[in-house]
Amino acid sequence: MTGAVGHRPLNGRGLLTGAAAVVLLAAGSTLAVAAGTGGLDSTSSGTRSAPNCTAPALPGTTVSVRIVDMRSMMSRGGMMGGPGGLLGQGDWRHFSHGMMRVLVSASSAPAGTVSLRATNAGYLTHELVVLPLAVGQLPGARSIGNDGKVDETGSLGEASATCAAGAGEGIAAGSTGWVSLHLPAGRYELVCNLPGHYAAGMYAELDVT
Repeated sequence: MTGAVGHRPLNGRGLLTGAAAVVLLAAGSTLAVAAGTGGLDSTSSGTRSAPNCTAPALPGTTVSVRIVDMRSMMSRGGMMGGPGGLLGQGDWRHFSHGMMRVLVSASSAPAGTVSLRATNAGYLTHELVVLPLAVGQLPGARSIGNDGKVDETGSLGEASATCAAGAGEGIAAGSTGWVSLHLPAGRYELVCNLPGHYAAGMYAELDVT
């Protein structure tokens, strides 16, 4: 009809172009939401989605452990995110004391079954190893080898699996691992023994009475 304002029909090329634009917009929105909610985790191996899990009901006395690395201090360029990007697992020789922490919900527990629920609130992979403390030995005073680790002789167990109990390949950022142990009365040190992490401050004392 002449004189009327109408819409020109889209040809095949126009339809494909419009569909591609919708896909690109949707993908961009998904990435933006993921980044804003922490769904993308920046690590030395690139971005990835961390498994999100909750530990089941655990036997005995449960001690919650929060594993922390201070993201604002983990830059190659300085404390507040200078150039060079964040330090990764392989940069352990550049870690300094105070960059990482092991925080426990209780400093003591009764002798018997003790369950440790370790949540990784940092951006690097971590673990939790239970080592006995000798009389007079202070936490954080163990000798560190050339590999950046301490001697695990006498270990009573560990939580180092992502979303699972016991030993594994490490607890991924944003995830939880757990372990249930029979601990007699004594002093114990809870440590992350990945290279450089103990020297960076990843240890805490647990007294079992």
